[in-house]
Amino acid sequence: MTDEAPLRRRDAPDTAGDGPHSVPPDPNSGGPASTPLTAPRDGTPRPVETSAELADVVSRMSAGTGPVAVDAERASGYRYTQRAYLVQLRRAGAGTVLIDPLPLDDLRTLDAALAESEWVLHAASQDLPCLAELGFRPRRLFDTELAARLAGFERVGLAALTEQLLGYSLEKHHSAADWSTRPLPDSWLTYAALDVELLTDLRDLLAAELERQGKTAWAAEEFAALVASADRPPRVRPDPWRRTSGIHRVRGARAQSRVRALWYARDGVAARRDSAPGRVLPDSAIIAAAEADPKDERTLLGIPGFGGRSVRRLARIWLDALDQARALPDDALPVNQPVEGPPPPHRWAERDPIAAARLARCRAVVVGTAEQHNLPPENLISPDFIRRLAWSPPDEVTSQTVADTLRGFGARNWQVGLIAEQLATALPAPDPAD
Repeated sequence: MTDEAPLRRRDAPDTAGDGPHSVPPDPNSGGPASTPLTAPRDGTPRPVETSAELADVVSRMSAGTGPVAVDAERASGYRYTQRAYLVQLRRAGAGTVLIDPLPLDDLRTLDAALAESEWVLHAASQDLPCLAELGFRPRRLFDTELAARLAGFERVGLAALTEQLLGYSLEKHHSAADWSTRPLPDSWLTYAALDVELLTDLRDLLAAELERQGKTAWAAEEFAALVASADRPPRVRPDPWRRTSGIHRVRGARAQSRVRALWYARDGVAARRDSAPGRVLPDSAIIAAAEADPKDERTLLGIPGFGGRSVRRLARIWLDALDQARALPDDALPVNQPVEGPPPPHRWAERDPIAAARLARCRAVVVGTAEQHNLPPENLISPDFIRRLAWSPPDEVTSQTVADTLRGFGARNWQVGLIAEQLATALPAPDPAD
């Protein structure tokens, strides 16, 4: 373990991948701190759209060497689903490939070709679910964002890391684009290709930094956990309508039933249209209508958020939902479900002052240990695990029982090894005589 600051930049020539870019200028020489990277070294490829083209990609990727950089583009905020609308890959000896998955059945042949390869992704948990839908799953991976967090970097976005470590700046202005657009503009394709252009270079630098800090084994456990969850279906939240923004303003079960009815009506429309729910009807409109309880179209359309033409065309759907909520018997109204686990931390002091003090001591341990090891506290251990431990500690508090409890929550061995003993000391109330 070392207290040295983590690596912030590499000034040596690039020896990774399949041919280096020119070495960026030294920021200490008086020149610019970074060089804009505006085009892939091999040019921007056209998207693969046919089975024959995919077969050629499988052959190329199979003949390549080393890790394969992988990324995917979704249409979050535009579409109902989180499917992938573009998949990007780059591998030494194979170059960069862009795949349009819409006209293809799946990517299982590519998955089989890369079964033994390490994938390199940035913020892997965001892309793994949509890639799994295509039959494309890693067996080994390296997450550059997670690696940077473990190494103690303050800025862990892809553009920030590329600039800090490689001296190149990436434009990120297409990150929130509607990737379901067809045909995709050339500038978007270039942006997408650049997202995998330097991933393996970052991987090598971050792997070396983790090794220098003695954190390679920690990262391996984290990456293995990501692989294990790659094709796990997303957790279904109970009563998802309760997450409507602004629902805290809605008082009473009857008014909440109107939120629920409008939420599910909107969700049905969004699913049929494959449109993001917020583009069908904003949360603010649902809350306003739940509070006003309009009974006719004129009143409904006077509520902010219902005035747009596309929303007006659906007025009958919204009014029917409100009618259904109005007709519900009292025993069908929403009730607050019992919350599993501890209450929100701000309520601990009034609910259980002893537990609140216990949580404060445990949090101090987490913060102190994280600082000692140059880690974000939330990467050292999940805040939820600490809350659950502090609220309901083991009957007999020892290092072993605390370790077993944390592992039961899902903590990794490296996390348990760093913190279990200190938490076991912090959990009991201090002796007043001390």
